Amino acid sequence: MELMELLKTRRTYRRFDQSRPVPADVVEDIVRSAQYASSAANGQPLSYCVVQTPDMVEAVYEQVRWAAALPREQGWPKDGEHPVLFVAVLTDAKRSGGMTPCDAGLAISNMTLAAWNKGVGSCIMGAINRPEIMQILGINPEEKELHTVIAFGYPTHKSTIREIAKGEPVKYYLDENRDYVVPKYRLEDVVEYR
Repeated sequence: MELMELLKTRRTYRRFDQSRPVPADVVEDIVRSAQYASSAANGQPLSYCVVQTPDMVEAVYEQVRWAAALPREQGWPKDGEHPVLFVAVLTDAKRSGGMTPCDAGLAISNMTLAAWNKGVGSCIMGAINRPEIMQILGINPEEKELHTVIAFGYPTHKSTIREIAKGEPVKYYLDENRDYVVPKYRLEDVVEYR
């Protein structure tokens, strides 16, 4: 896919084909792309936990919150629409400050783009029960902190951008087909050239 089209169409996806697992080579591309991400002073404070067995995926799924801008019956995946894979982004507990959040953002962006390049959608999850997920995954909180989890799967809906003027509502919504529409400010409202 051409780069700008990849960037434009790699949106958040929240409903997946639960019967279709992500192949091992695509999972490898996803985590390899995190390795390729830039890191401040090349400190590399991140590690990752790939959650792919159905029981573990469902256990993590129970600890995340979906689509805060929508009522639960609209924004949450229904049975058969759950993700088939999660990647937990972990930070070193002893060095999680400074530029670590920036490092995490770069790695997450790489992973979601690598996934979308193979047709796999994603949803970056920040509203999560961190202590419970860490316990499920057997992660020692003295060694690692859970930054985010990213849900992956083959999407069963579309997600598009609609350009808006500054001041218009920015909340995403579902259209008449239950596809996501994501308002984004026009460039002329957010970019200045000097």
